[in-house]
Amino acid sequence: MDDTTRTELEAAAFRRLVAHLQERTDVQNIDLMNLAGFCRNCLSKWYLAAAEERGVPMTDPAAREAVYGMPYGEWKQRYQREASAEQVTAFKTASAGH
Repeated sequence: MDDTTRTELEAAAFRRLVAHLQERTDVQNIDLMNLAGFCRNCLSKWYLAAAEERGVPMTDPAAREAVYGMPYGEWKQRYQREASAEQVTAFKTASAGH
């Protein structure tokens, strides 16, 4: 596979992942962190870092909006729930080794 095709496939997979996470507003970031070690915020930070590496002007809020599909504050207000004690404990346990 040539580099251009690989990049196109990777970009398509990333777009599908972002669309999936935008559709699955029931999945909380803390659950993603506990199960996979990354969340929507991580994706937005990676997106911002990639833009910065290429000299593309971007802000943190713009990167978050690209991942969340709306301003971050709006997403939090609409979909973010208070983390349960179990979620917080699992997060602390998972984060302890990092």
